[in-house]
Amino acid sequence: MVNSMTGFATRRGVADAMAWLWDMRGVNGRGFDLRLRLPEGIDGLEAAVRPLVAASVARGNITLSLRLERDPASLAAPVNAGALAAALRALAVVRAAADAEGLPLAPATWAEVLTLRGVWDAGAGAVDAAATVRALLADLPALLADFNAARAAEGAALAAIIGAQIDRIAALTEEAALLIPARAAAQAAALRTNLEQVLGAADGVDAGRVAQELALIAVKSDVTEELDRLRTHIGAARALLASDGPVGRKFEFLTQEFNREANTLCSKAQHPGLTALGLDLKVVIDQMREQVANVE
Repeated sequence: MVNSMTGFATRRGVADAMAWLWDMRGVNGRGFDLRLRLPEGIDGLEAAVRPLVAASVARGNITLSLRLERDPASLAAPVNAGALAAALRALAVVRAAADAEGLPLAPATWAEVLTLRGVWDAGAGAVDAAATVRALLADLPALLADFNAARAAEGAALAAIIGAQIDRIAALTEEAALLIPARAAAQAAALRTNLEQVLGAADGVDAGRVAQELALIAVKSDVTEELDRLRTHIGAARALLASDGPVGRKFEFLTQEFNREANTLCSKAQHPGLTALGLDLKVVIDQMREQVANVE
């Protein structure tokens, strides 16, 4: 099963008076690059998240973000109204002093105000940080499953496209093989005509000379090995498409090998029909290379 490197998933949760939103996005990348955007001050969360993601995703540029907020339903009970009023008065004094010195301050957010000492009553509104981390990590496997399901869905579409391209390459390869006898006959006729013009002998063309020239051309223009290697690559590509696990790097290498054989086929063609097939091969191989760049 082929997976795409592109995917997206979100997951919301609430526990211990905290609400959160996980957001995970993936795009193409040469290797595995994980960027975490986590709230500060949550000890142990990043160290626990990295190996979980690395065990689930093999390749791609991954961005995992977490937004963490107090559950609004829990806000009313623990707020100390007196302490809140005092904190707001203190903030006003600080802002006025800063303005007088020409140092404007950014507005304080409600979350910043609520972190000031005394604004929250101890007890009912207290948050167990360790419990919050456990809840966040417990939610992560479901997020990873949704993310990989999205990548698998796109991977299935990619596999269908790449499979059709492999079939097209196979068909063009066999069409090229069918042209070989006609090309050999055309080469022999062209050589005989050229030799007759050069030699201009009354006794005709020397049969031995013709045979030598034909043998030399046959060696230089033989494309049997290229066609055989193309067939081998076709088998390898189909095997990769049917295999489990990350196959993108192997596929990228294989498209390079496909292109190498198509280039050699064109350089040796010496036949308009075979040249046209070689060019068609190069077009399909390049299209496949673009699709393979999305495979994990």
